[in-house]
Amino acid sequence: MKRIFLILISCCIVILLSSSTSKTPKKTEEKSKLNSRLAKGWNTWNTRSVLSFVLLPEYYSIDLMLQDKKTGTILKEALIGRRGAGEEIVTPGPHSYDGSYTEQTVWWDNIKVKVQSATNGQEFALIITPLNKEESNYLLIKPSILWDGKGKVQINASNFSFKNNNLIKTLYVKTADKIELCDTLLKCSLTGKVFISSNKNKSSGEIEAFITKAEDIQKAEKKRFGADSTLYDAMQTVLAWDVIYEPTHKRVIAPVSRIWNCGWGGWVLFDWDTYFASFMFAIDNKELAYSNAIALTKEITKSGFIPNFGAGLCNSEDRSQPPVGSFVIWKIYQNYPEKWFLKEVFDELLSWNRWWEKNRDVDGYMCWGSDLYNTGDIPKWLSQEVGKKQAAMWESGLDNSPMYDNAVFDSTKHKLLLADVGLLSMYIWDCKNLSLIAKELGRNDIKDELDIRIKKYSKSLETLWDNKTGIYLNKDLTTGEFSQSLSPTNFYPLLTGVPTQDKAERMINEHFYNPNEFWGDWILPSTNRNTNAFKDNTYWRGRIWAPMNMLVYLGIKNYNLPKARKDLTEKSANLILKSWLEERHIYENYNSVTGAGSDVDNSDKFYHWGALLAYITLLEHQNK
Repeated sequence: MKRIFLILISCCIVILLSSSTSKTPKKTEEKSKLNSRLAKGWNTWNTRSVLSFVLLPEYYSIDLMLQDKKTGTILKEALIGRRGAGEEIVTPGPHSYDGSYTEQTVWWDNIKVKVQSATNGQEFALIITPLNKEESNYLLIKPSILWDGKGKVQINASNFSFKNNNLIKTLYVKTADKIELCDTLLKCSLTGKVFISSNKNKSSGEIEAFITKAEDIQKAEKKRFGADSTLYDAMQTVLAWDVIYEPTHKRVIAPVSRIWNCGWGGWVLFDWDTYFASFMFAIDNKELAYSNAIALTKEITKSGFIPNFGAGLCNSEDRSQPPVGSFVIWKIYQNYPEKWFLKEVFDELLSWNRWWEKNRDVDGYMCWGSDLYNTGDIPKWLSQEVGKKQAAMWESGLDNSPMYDNAVFDSTKHKLLLADVGLLSMYIWDCKNLSLIAKELGRNDIKDELDIRIKKYSKSLETLWDNKTGIYLNKDLTTGEFSQSLSPTNFYPLLTGVPTQDKAERMINEHFYNPNEFWGDWILPSTNRNTNAFKDNTYWRGRIWAPMNMLVYLGIKNYNLPKARKDLTEKSANLILKSWLEERHIYENYNSVTGAGSDVDNSDKFYHWGALLAYITLLEHQNK
């Protein structure tokens, strides 16, 4: 549902606090230690601007701003992916997870600068390099202490200090031109490089060497992926730029993009988006994989399910989203087998699994829904669809999919009366992965409970096989008729292992490779090509979405389908590389005719789950 809101909200909304609607997740010793390890050092922690460099846990901040000399206007905050005339254009460069090196280019008005930062834990440095020197514009440097942090700031002619009791941290500014002291900030002319360093004695050349060394380390880290280094670079970069510090709950998280946070009370964690981010982090960063998976899971509602979203504004108490959590948790654990992690999230995952059966089962099938609840002070744009068909479609994560155009919504039960192949398959898959977790934790009673549900719903799934068309189909529960509206979700039964090899081959040969349905230069479209809905090529009506490609890939891996596996892997990589190499953007969704991401406004330019397209290749080669 989140993307529909993009037209309703602006990143200029004043950040709201969530004291009345948000709960404080329960802390455990291991989770607290994890967060303490993550929440430290200099990094781009502040979601409001990628030109804000913050030291944790002190909350000391250095905000860089640009000023047009002619007009006096100031770019106070910069974000990746803003749209519209006059907005800044931020090109994201390399960014280590821990902030040891960051690089970006910012182009605003007639000012273009390259900004690099580096830290080794003790020392911190910034270099701001003007890439055009016209009109002698200005760099403004504003030190402050964020989020009710303790201490005070003192600014002098060429340095500034953060003071907290007897502790003093001073940073020094070097530039060829005069530095002007202007009340709460320093103003530097952008006729040459500006250096900011915590080491008073380092020359400009030594600061550059310090930055270059950090850059080289970051480059070397990516080279270890060999021929896949560019794909890894795309995935790691978008993940790293999305890592922020969330001060309300004092945690490190990676929301879908910084732009989304601005309109949701400073942070928002969408359900399957965040689990997929955790899945990607697991390739090389245990702590960020753990922290994001835990953070999302701890947003569990009073009704016992993981919500569509948890945010600074509120949580979605009426609906969930696709149940991919147990799979992601299990895969993370396989990479980093620490049982405390499984124990940390097991009860919530089990509660969520039970909730689906209790609240979304209709005649032995799984259906999407939206339950009524007291929305209280939740903004109207968030509450007006609760308990209605649109909110049930939002629960699917496929907000405007044509699969649901003709589905009947039961306004008494608050469910779409459509036996959904995708949801049923993902639920069986959830049961299977949670059963593995239960076994690992010695919870054999729970494993037995889950295995019963696996058998029950696997039988239901088999009744959705249509031998005439050679694929599993959604079924209208009011008429008993199969729906002919297709999407990649019709391949999700492959996740469960329920289809036979013969059925899997029919699905692939007759539908995956059918140019009138899913096959083409760019795949997989979110609806079959031979429909009027596909002609829209907007949002879930025809565009390509990385999580769909990933889920179909994971299903294909369960079968002897080497050609389909190879083709989906290669075409997914080609799709993400097209925009990454040309623009260094990772899009929320892509045009299934042209492969472009930039041709519509409702595709966020730097949205981390788009990198699942790259992760498919990395997983494929990791397994060899």
